[in-house]
Amino acid sequence: MKNITCCIAVSFLSYLSFSCQSDEVKVPEFNVATADLVVAAGEPVTFDFIGNPDFITFFSGENGKKYENVNRSTAEGKPILQFTSLRANGSQDGSLQVMVSNDFQGILPGNQPTTIKRISDATWLDITSRVQLSEGASKHSGEIDLSDFGALEKPVYIGFKYTGKSGSIQNKWTISGLSIVNKLPDESVYTLANLTSGVIANYGIANIFSPGWVAQRITNEYNWVVASSSLTVTGATATASEDAEAWVMSGPVQLREVTPDVGIFVKGMDIKTEDFSYIYTSPGTYSATFVGASTNIYGSKEIIRTVNVNVQ
Repeated sequence: MKNITCCIAVSFLSYLSFSCQSDEVKVPEFNVATADLVVAAGEPVTFDFIGNPDFITFFSGENGKKYENVNRSTAEGKPILQFTSLRANGSQDGSLQVMVSNDFQGILPGNQPTTIKRISDATWLDITSRVQLSEGASKHSGEIDLSDFGALEKPVYIGFKYTGKSGSIQNKWTISGLSIVNKLPDESVYTLANLTSGVIANYGIANIFSPGWVAQRITNEYNWVVASSSLTVTGATATASEDAEAWVMSGPVQLREVTPDVGIFVKGMDIKTEDFSYIYTSPGTYSATFVGASTNIYGSKEIIRTVNVNVQ
């Protein structure tokens, strides 16, 4: 009886060992070849597949489509703010200031006194001297470098402070075409914020949301009007008897943020694909990367194949 029990135990262990071996995910047999390593821009390059992995994903090597950046969410670049301004109704000097803060605590909805106190308590740096502002005609701000704020690795808040003085007609200001971008050394550009509060697509991938804008009146009745395409404030249109102050502020912006790169899905388990064609539209040298994967309920294993393509 003891021998029978031992035999059963050995057989069961052998079965488990065989079962684990048969269920184990193996690295797929997969390779890529191409007859055209040098191609003309606008002409298709065909990659031939050897093997048949369950899945194949393609990364062209172009900006936004690089395999090495699939898990990247931040990158050191040059953060740039830009917008267009228009001043109307009067000629008061210094009525608009562009401000940046790293420690603003944000607004408290429905609590105006606390929000005003948070604005007052925050450390705001006046960067108006970096900006080209309208003197009566619509004017582009130029590219405003915010690198000194991005180095702090904290989110920043952008504020437009409006001041109307008594004794004359107060200005009207309109801000439009606003964007904040992170421009990387490879010339790729990632939009981080604009005048909306919706999703922003970078290189076809939408996973960054613009933080939106909120207005807060400090003194007098005049306040900013926030729209999806502009920020507008209008002071007294006749000679003002009282001073006015109003702010409009962005939500927090991470200046080093980028959108992770993604690839193109080439094949799934249900099909067999022997080749794949792609068109590069701009000259350059690209690392075309294919990820072959084998997958089952026990896991997944990948193999990476890269072909350098010279596009002329």
